Order: sequence, then structure tokens, then C-alpha cells
Amino acid sequence: MSINDSVSQDRFNSYDTEDIWRKDINHFMHPWTDFTQFEDKGSMVVAESEGVYIYDSDGKRYMDGIGGLWCVNVGYGRAEIGQAMAEQATKMTYYSSFGHHTSIPAAALSAKLADLAPEPLNHVFYGTGGSVANDTTVRIIHFYFNQLGKPNKKIIISRENAYHGSTYLAMSLTGVAYDHQGFDIIGEPLIHHVSGPDMYRGRGEMTPEEYCTHLLDEFKAKVESIGPENVAAFFAEPIMGAGGVLVSPPGYLQGIRELCRQYEILFVADEVVTAFGRLGHFFASEDHFGIVPDIINSAKGLTSAYAPLSATLISDEMYEVLSVPQAPGAVFSHGFTYSGHPVSCAAGLKNIEIMEREDICGHVREVGPHFEKQLATLSDLDIVGDVRGSHFMLCVENVANKETKELFDPDLHIGDLVADACEQRGLIVRPIGHLNVLSPPLVMSVEQVDWLVATLREGIIEVQDSLIRDRKWSPPSS
Repeated sequence: MSINDSVSQDRFNSYDTEDIWRKDINHFMHPWTDFTQFEDKGSMVVAESEGVYIYDSDGKRYMDGIGGLWCVNVGYGRAEIGQAMAEQATKMTYYSSFGHHTSIPAAALSAKLADLAPEPLNHVFYGTGGSVANDTTVRIIHFYFNQLGKPNKKIIISRENAYHGSTYLAMSLTGVAYDHQGFDIIGEPLIHHVSGPDMYRGRGEMTPEEYCTHLLDEFKAKVESIGPENVAAFFAEPIMGAGGVLVSPPGYLQGIRELCRQYEILFVADEVVTAFGRLGHFFASEDHFGIVPDIINSAKGLTSAYAPLSATLISDEMYEVLSVPQAPGAVFSHGFTYSGHPVSCAAGLKNIEIMEREDICGHVREVGPHFEKQLATLSDLDIVGDVRGSHFMLCVENVANKETKELFDPDLHIGDLVADACEQRGLIVRPIGHLNVLSPPLVMSVEQVDWLVATLREGIIEVQDSLIRDRKWSPPSS
């Protein structure tokens, strides 16, 4: 069945698109929104979803090439997850996890995550999203070193083009310069940044091996300039997501991990995107990249977005320090009303059950290389400068000149133009500046991957042709 095949319109007749659209414009303040366009363009009203597709309120179907937001890993319409949530909500909706109370789903999910995670990450702290998880981690790390009698060991090293969240501290960890326009950054000089790996733009004439050495030397120099006694932790996404789906050179993550051990710096793997199957493993750090961090943060695919939940996984060694009271009668005074929410944990348990039963990680390992190979064929197009990523986490970088890697004028919004052309064809891709990112549900078939790539090709060609026609760009060779 083609993406544009008609579907029964009966179930969409009850939706008043104009009314919903107007209420949304008037009252819903959207995250990450271009307000210069929002008042006129408004929002697509997403009404229903199934498998790898979403439907707008008028009944048009779209293939979701971004998995909601890197997160709908097992696909839409999983009745099992909804039923597990409903049963838990009916049986025992909520009770506080503060102090000495738990719920059956929270305890069961914690044990399951400890089983799936690299040894010795056996302790789980829950939040409601990746930003919260990264904020939590900084506070816990500072407490940890206070407990060890090292109160000066506080500085966090992050990377340029890293994305760690949108809460105040997590955004300050974030190294995407564009995200800070007009907003303040807190934590300086608490937070320092080193270069993020960029094999397309960052390494110049260096070989991958030389580039890896260059990045490791930069990290060493940064630590030495600050003083190892002052550096608490290093934060890294195994593959940098919103900063451009940037894959590090071979040996880089292992080299940084070893330097962190040498300097007694905690290594934090931000696996909010890469965990739960996106790279073909429940956790990518050890199975895909060969490293065992001190802390792993996860969210998104943990419940496949059926309920908000994040999990910070902490090593036995850290837990032994954190669990010692800092003073007589003192408690570990960190947490949230919804930490370990029973309904969210029930969703997480059922999500993992589905992933294991259907071997979704194995499916990603099988189909992912095909996805990479097919997407790479777009490199023959005039404005495609780079195609990169791994498995179900991929990116196309659009450029005005492939030889010089010159970018388009930002006012052209090239990524948006491609995304709009694809949307007209029934495909959702994510524009990030001059990039188009792909992170679809992990259940996508080979045939669906092929349709996605063919449709993206059509969208890019349309944009190329319109730019030439409107005399806004011409191929450098012409």
C-alpha cells in the first residue's frame, strides 16, 4: 500500500480541524517554535497513529521519519502498552516514592534495567525526561565528591554541538550555539566545553586516527589547564544527536574513557537517544562502543514515548558513597513527585517486553545497515554534502557547494524547504538548520526504508529545482 492510498474518512469526521488549529495558535506555547511563521502557518493537527504512520485530523497519512522525537521506538498503536498503563492506573495510580515506599512496577523495572545495563550499573534513579536526568546527574555528582571529601571537584566538561536538554542547567551543558540565542547560560565557569567530533567539518586534512589523537590531546589539555582535582565529570552522547548526528572517529570514546579513569573523572553517557534499540542494543555504550560509563542517562525509548520517564543508572561504586548519610539523621534530599511513577514504569516494562519478544534490537542490526546504504545514495544529489549516522539514527547535511562545504544562506531555511517538500509527499523528516535528521520507529521494514529514501530524494530534487528556477542558487559546476 502506498503512503498516499486513501483511508476511510469516517473516523476523522468528528475532528473539527479549524477549531483545534485556532485553539492551538491562541493558547498552546510550543517548544522549539519559529514564532515568525507560527501565527500564519499554525500546526498540523496530529489526530491518530499506527505502526510507523501518523494521521492528521483530516485523515492524511504520513510516514513518521523521526519517531516522534527520537522516541517512538516500538511504533504507534501498541495496545499492550496502553492496556498495561490502564491496568496500573486502575489498580494503583500513584504513591510517593519518597523515603520507604515503592510500587511494584518501579521495583520490577529497576531490576530489569540493571539486568540490561552494563555491569556494574545496578542502581536506578527516575525522572520524567532526559533534561531532568542530566540535571539530576550533575547534582548527584557534586554530592558524590562532597561525600568523598573533594568539594573542589565540581567542573563538568561537555562538548561543542552536544545536546543535553532544555532545563536551565542541561541547556548550559548543551554546546549547540544556535540554541542559546537570546537565552542566558548558567553555571559558568562550572561548565567547560571541548570540541565535539565532526568527521565532516572538523577534521580537515587529518586522517580519522590523527583526528582522534587531536581530540584526545585537546581533552587532556583542557583537564590539565583546569586541574584534574577540579574536574568532576565528562558528559557525552555516544552519537551526538540534535547537534548534527555526529559520529566520533574510531577509538575516541574509548580514549576519553581511559583519560577519565586516569584523572579520576566520572564518565557520563547521555544515552537519551541511543538507548533502547536505536543503534541495535538496549544500551549502546558497551555493546556498540566498547565502554562502560560510571553513569548512563536514558529516557525517550525507555517507554517508546507512551509515558514520560527517564532513568539515571549509577554504578555500585558510586551508590556505596551516595547511600552513606552525610550527617546524623540526614536524607538523600533529591527527587521528584513523579520519580518512579507506577504508570510510567508499567509502560517501560511492557515496552521492554515487546522489544525482547520481537527482537527489535536484532531487527535494527539487520535493517539499519540497509538504511545507511540506501541513504548514502543521496550523495549524488547536488546539495547533499554528507550523509552520516548509524542504524536508525541518520542525517543528511545540505550544502550550497559540495567541494567547499559552503552552507546555504540561513534565510533560505534549506532544511525546512526539504522537510516541507517531503511532508507534501506524506513523509515527516526533521529540519535542524541546514540538516535533515531521520530517526524513525525501529519497526520500520526494508520496504518502508526504501520508500522513505526515495521520497526524500524526490523532496530534495524538488528543492534543488525550485532554487534554480527562482535564481536563488545554481550548481557550482554550471
